[in-house]
Amino acid sequence: MEPAAGQATTIWRPTEAYRFPGGARVGIVFNIAYEGWSPGQVPGIGPMGNPLKPGFYDANAASWGMYGAVRGIWRALEIAARNGVKTSVMTNGVLAEHWPETIRAIHQGGHEIVAHSYGMDVIPVYLDEAGQRENIRRTTGLISDVTGAAPIGWISPRGTGSPIHVRLLAEAGYTHHGDCNDDDLPHLAVEAGGAEIVGIPLIMDVNDLPSAIRYGNNARAMLEQFQDAFAALRERETRPAVLDVTIHTHVYGRPAGAWVFDEIMRIVKASPDVWTGTRAELAAHIRAERAGLVRCGGSSA
Repeated sequence: MEPAAGQATTIWRPTEAYRFPGGARVGIVFNIAYEGWSPGQVPGIGPMGNPLKPGFYDANAASWGMYGAVRGIWRALEIAARNGVKTSVMTNGVLAEHWPETIRAIHQGGHEIVAHSYGMDVIPVYLDEAGQRENIRRTTGLISDVTGAAPIGWISPRGTGSPIHVRLLAEAGYTHHGDCNDDDLPHLAVEAGGAEIVGIPLIMDVNDLPSAIRYGNNARAMLEQFQDAFAALRERETRPAVLDVTIHTHVYGRPAGAWVFDEIMRIVKASPDVWTGTRAELAAHIRAERAGLVRCGGSSA
């Protein structure tokens, strides 16, 4: 699918003088990926690593993915509360349908709910424009029906939107998205029709799913990855940068990995020169600092 004709986007990016709230040069965002699949669908990968033959229902992968709603989300929220950290929680609409009590707990805990499509199997690029609009409408409605507040941030499954999806999000009233991975900092996108939306890169360097499932690392490897990146950002870099720390409730929502999320929060909380907050707070800040942004061409995502 190609971008719609006449839908040019102007991108405005921060300069090296950009600072996070409080004047910090380094920012940390803690993300919780709380993921579910449409009825009858299962995760494309599972803990065994050897997929079944095509056409067979993978009950093992389905049960593994269900851990996030049964246990993982509660452990992740407990860790965040213990450390006094507000997180951005990627949440699928299907979870609002079937596990509304978890969505209420996220909202009541003061965390940001970031819409994550209806299900992990509903990826925007596979849908036509009407389908993408309906998926945005459905997902937004299911979450807002439970919390009483419409989400203002969106991240597509696997961070993959479509050539027109960002424009559709802006038109639907979303203020930020994470379907980009091209910078250390957020940017402000202005659509041809005047709608604005902040793109906040979904930085994958400290993320449990690729670390543990794709590369087979133990939990300590993710902690070490964070420690090395954090030290480099603070001691070697001179430019501003944000770093995401992301766990999935069905992966490091388990005791064997959750302790790493806890430990990283402890490290960040003990670093007064570092800003930490939600993606929504980051989007609001860059809008407030728009006078310091510079035009950097155009993009469709």
